[in-house]
Amino acid sequence: METIENRLAQLGITLPSLPQPMANYVPFTLTGNLLYISGQGPKIREGSWVCGQVGKDLTVEQGREAARLTGIQLLAVINGALGSLNSVKRIVKVNGFVNSAPGFGDQPAVINGCSDLFVEVFGDAGRHARTSIGVSNLPQGIAVEIEVIVEVLPG
Repeated sequence: METIENRLAQLGITLPSLPQPMANYVPFTLTGNLLYISGQGPKIREGSWVCGQVGKDLTVEQGREAARLTGIQLLAVINGALGSLNSVKRIVKVNGFVNSAPGFGDQPAVINGCSDLFVEVFGDAGRHARTSIGVSNLPQGIAVEIEVIVEVLPG
């Protein structure tokens, strides 16, 4: 039986350690069969982030890669919360915020970096409802911030 961990290995993805909150909040909240993940950003390595405005400092493709890195951070939080990504029934909702230059309007293409990752990892269970929003700035100047709601398997 193929596990999510096997799929991650096939994709060459190693999950980072569980990120620590930047302020007074928790990284996740589990209530009933829904797991709410706090907004995560595109961490390159410990202490280093992809920063800048998409459409000014970063291209759409660089923003898309930042969203993929953010998706990997989200997977790390989900794994930390549940003990295994195999406990995910489906990704329900993704809210993506893109640090956007004035006039930039291709936020959906940027957030596709995370959405595509979830489908690669979870298959059809990774398809989700989504919002992609452009903002004038994000904490620490990061390029994207993404939060997610996950449905968890019973037990």
